[in-house]
Amino acid sequence: MTDSEPPLVSTAWLATHLEHPTLRILDATVDLTHPGDPGTSWAVASGAAEHAAEHIPGALHADLLSQFSAPTGIFQRPDADQVTAALAELGIGSFSRIVIYDRAATVWAARLWWVLRSFGIEASVLDGGLTAWHAEGRPTTSEPTPVTPCRPPAVTDRSELFADCEEVLSVVRDGGACLVNTLSTSEFTASEPTFHARGGRIPGSLNVPSFSLLAGDNTFLPVQALRKRFADVLTGPDRKILYCGIGVAACVDALALTLLGETDVAVYDASYEEWAADLSLPVEVHA
Repeated sequence: MTDSEPPLVSTAWLATHLEHPTLRILDATVDLTHPGDPGTSWAVASGAAEHAAEHIPGALHADLLSQFSAPTGIFQRPDADQVTAALAELGIGSFSRIVIYDRAATVWAARLWWVLRSFGIEASVLDGGLTAWHAEGRPTTSEPTPVTPCRPPAVTDRSELFADCEEVLSVVRDGGACLVNTLSTSEFTASEPTFHARGGRIPGSLNVPSFSLLAGDNTFLPVQALRKRFADVLTGPDRKILYCGIGVAACVDALALTLLGETDVAVYDASYEEWAADLSLPVEVHA
């Protein structure tokens, strides 16, 4: 693959390329259940059943839990060998044109896109996902998609696309990067109960909620509107470190910043769930 793939493709583009022999469509949907009590973990499960019941023709289910997350933790970046094996299972080769979608608000598709990008595998996210596809009356199917075996592409390590707790703590202490909280404003200000161990945010963070970047049909806002959303972020340090609750929604902001031409962007992989659970780490809770 090359760097020529745009971060987003439209439903119209995908509809006209469904029969292209190099196209590989991946459904990255995960089932996410909100926990019942504050401080408890999110409940996640594979979206394979929903995919089997209905998917875009030619799509395969890419399992973010078993194929594209490290066994050491939910939504932790896997290693190169695991990614290579997953690509082989999905029939993705060096010349495959990858398009990713989900049936949520792009969060799962963006997460898989960012993981692949961190290994030098370029792909595109379907703008609006299955929501937009449905709204336009485009076809879906329950027919399984056969996988054609092929040699997976070589991967390269771009670990700078992810940040860890040590780097984030260094930024809190010494600066050098812009920390961006992508959760809702109420979570950012701790004005409502939280599902994390502690409410609030990492000190010094700016707030750009991931869902504020999308229109009602789950497509991304126009570039100029996105630029306004990120106005304060874009005037800060070149490096942007994004975080959310579990390292997924932050990838929506990462995609948006990529659309704006930003190149020094990282996602804090364990995100606020890890940070809040460590009582030695500082948090801010005021508006």
